[in-house]
Formats: sequence, structure tokens, C-alpha cells
Amino acid sequence: MFTGIIEELGRVASLTEGETGASLVVLCSRVLQDATVGASIAVNGACLTAVEIWADRFRADLAPETLKRTNLGGLVTGSFVNLERPLRANGRLDGHFVLGHTDGTSEIVSLDSLGSDNWWLRIRVPSQFARYIVSKGSLAVDGISLTVAEIEGEIVSFTVIPHTYDHTTLHTYGRGSRVNLEVDILAKHLERLLPGA
Repeated sequence: MFTGIIEELGRVASLTEGETGASLVVLCSRVLQDATVGASIAVNGACLTAVEIWADRFRADLAPETLKRTNLGGLVTGSFVNLERPLRANGRLDGHFVLGHTDGTSEIVSLDSLGSDNWWLRIRVPSQFARYIVSKGSLAVDGISLTVAEIEGEIVSFTVIPHTYDHTTLHTYGRGSRVNLEVDILAKHLERLLPGA
């Protein structure tokens, strides 16, 4: 379980494709402070298992399903990635419940300055996810917990504050960039419980 509050920007050291998946090595420091082999680390919102850990990096295996549903297969050496450790049972829930189970990807339509280092982010959401998104609700975008400001058909918009812009991958993106999406798990469970769903 994660919160969508990014702890650190890591950088890709390598992405090596295998027969059925890939191996990802990420340079970082903060998320490794209490990590052990087998620990979960969210990378751009996708929950990965650290299978090797060094002083300044970790390695995770990417399954074919992960490559299919996320933007991780498009990373290159030097790419920035959002990193977050799992929520501790006694920790604060500053964002929203994020499982790290990415539903799919979305395309950035625009990322425009609003002035004073605030930004207006617009993404195109695939139709199968739109029903789970509500105004003022939460959406995990590349693992970042963002509040929905506006919905216009398939376009969902957010205001991005300076801290979020500067301390996440958003400052490296532009029109056409692919971001990972995870919709609110509570909405999916409610739909499942409704008669006829």
C-alpha cells in the first residue's frame, strides 16, 4: 500500500530486456535507507520487488504484464522515475490509497504554466477508466496522488503545485508523454458490489 506522495526522484541506470520481461536498475538513496531484498518500491506508481540492493541502487524484474500496463518499458538510461516506499501501519496517509497496481497508461495532452510555478496538467484517459474518476477525487498519475480539478469528456485536468512539479517526473514531461494511471480502488470495489455490475 502506497500513498502517492513521492519520496525521491530516481534515475534509471539500465533497462535490460529479457526473453519475456526486463530487468530495471534504478539509482537512488532515500528509499533504500531501510530496504531489504524482497521489499516493495513503487516506481512511477508500479509496485516492484527489489531483488538486488546496493548502496546507491536497486534492481527489479519487470514481468510481461508490467511492461504491458505501464510506461516502464519505455524508460532509457538517465530517465527520471518517481519512487515511494510502502506506507507503514503507523504512518500518515497524506495522499490516498494507492496499491501500485497500474491500470494502464495515459497520454499528456498539455502541461501549461499558470504562473507562480503552478501548472495545469491535462491527460487523455482511456474510456474504460473514465467511470472511476470524479471531480475532486483522487487519481494516481505516475504514482503521484493528484486531485481531479476538471473533467471534460476523456480529458482529465489537475492543478500541479510547485513542489509536486519540481520533485516528480512531471517537470521532465511534455505533450505526448505517457504516464501510468491507477484509479481509486474504492470506486472499483463499489462498482463490483452494485447489483448487475
